[in-house]
Amino acid sequence: MPSTLYQDYPPDLTQGEEEYLLSNLKDWCIAHGIAVRPPPSFVSKGQDPSGVLATTAPVTLFPSLFPRSCFDEAHAIQTTYNELYAAIARDEEWLYGIVKELVGIDDFTAKLWEVHEAVKKEGYVQVGLAGPTYRIEFLRYQALTLGLFRSDYMVHLDPSDSNASPEIKQVEFNTIASSFGGLSGEVSQLHNVLSKIRAYPQSAKRIITKSNMPVSESASNLAAGLAAAHHAYGEPQISRETCVLFIVQDPERNVFDQRHLEWNLQKQDIRTFRLPFHRTLIDTRLDFKRKLVYTPPHAPATAYEVTTVYFRAGYSPDDYPTPEAWAARLHLERSNAIKCPSILTQLAGCKKVQQVLATPNSLHLERFLGTKEKIDRVRATFAPIYPLDSSEAGLEAKKLATEPETAQRYVLKPQREGGGNNIYRMAIPKFLKSEPEENWPAYILMEMIEPPAQKNAIFRNGEVQKGGVICELGIYGACLWRNELEGSGTKSEVLKNTQAGYLLRTKGDQSEEGGVAAGFGAIDSVCLV
Repeated sequence: MPSTLYQDYPPDLTQGEEEYLLSNLKDWCIAHGIAVRPPPSFVSKGQDPSGVLATTAPVTLFPSLFPRSCFDEAHAIQTTYNELYAAIARDEEWLYGIVKELVGIDDFTAKLWEVHEAVKKEGYVQVGLAGPTYRIEFLRYQALTLGLFRSDYMVHLDPSDSNASPEIKQVEFNTIASSFGGLSGEVSQLHNVLSKIRAYPQSAKRIITKSNMPVSESASNLAAGLAAAHHAYGEPQISRETCVLFIVQDPERNVFDQRHLEWNLQKQDIRTFRLPFHRTLIDTRLDFKRKLVYTPPHAPATAYEVTTVYFRAGYSPDDYPTPEAWAARLHLERSNAIKCPSILTQLAGCKKVQQVLATPNSLHLERFLGTKEKIDRVRATFAPIYPLDSSEAGLEAKKLATEPETAQRYVLKPQREGGGNNIYRMAIPKFLKSEPEENWPAYILMEMIEPPAQKNAIFRNGEVQKGGVICELGIYGACLWRNELEGSGTKSEVLKNTQAGYLLRTKGDQSEEGGVAAGFGAIDSVCLV
């Protein structure tokens, strides 16, 4: 990418211009729910004992520059990625071939697979009509599954080639609790509003234009995915009201992001409730047909049949501190409610799957994707990824990871979601030295993506931080699929497959991690160049 596209941006602000911009930014953020519960480092528990305070979520003052060609390609390929990961989640045999390498060295992955095995032994339940009566069928898979996915990319510009063109390289694929879909659209609206009221200097007018600043429709599109699952579930068999159940952490700082999706569902007359994960066994039960029934603590006389369970918790070992937490996950997985995601879909998102798909000259993509065009486009987004096992590629990766000179080009990733888990560059050799070598296969080694340098300003916890930044683009997807018995086998059908908006996260270029909720990044929007 020509470096001139990144020069003189963002524009400098006078003190008066910055005060005007920040005044409007802060008020617009709070008025439109671009907010989080404040971290303890900003507002102590003693200052807010009831947990009623909120603060502006970390946001950028300006939309960040992003290559239009890369933005368009990331959007165009999302439905293919949805198709790929839905197919992986349906292919238990292939997925187990990946997971079995982890179960002896990664307790969390092992426990997730144990839950699947326990439900499969009993049979995943599907209740259907058989003439005037109902029958219960038992399957190897969840009958209906919803995936609200997010594929994350960075722009890569080969530093060794002065004529290199920008291209997107995938950072990771998220299959559970893909966050900030509720806030990303509001931030893109924020930047459009700031431009409209001329909070940006005249010098930026040729770059910051409405045509260059697409608004993300992620909140409504993700809610549409949940609504599709809710309606696909069908009418309850007895006289019960129905609901979509959000399984959440408690406390949850990122509550407003999730609320935007709830409010979009409520506009469609779909009832939603928030259930802290630790209260699952207290507030829900399975009836004799394994329907999931939720009784709200505030309305104990009313029982709701749950059509869809949307996991915004359960992606981290920290969510399972006791055996009761694992019993709660098994309880939900046994139910007939549609899960977003099912446990197999969650496992499809582990980093080892990403590494196996990216293995050069493998035929894994051919197994799941029908055409050469789809395969080639997906493969073009892969960054080099290596195992840390006893294979030829794994042995080479171990040399790269343990030598300080070569390790500085890599990131080490465990099978985890959420920010703060990765080990970067020069820290890799020391970390591996402290870790028993038999545990190394639980990690993947990924070559660092090299984005073009640019600058921006971030508003976080009442302060403006200016300097070099790195941007990460996430494209949301919604995919609903059905598994049905057909003779002695199972037939699969994709009912919905859509791209569902975008998220841009931006962090200081001195920070390795990018998670907003984890305290590293900020929510941004794109200014296409």
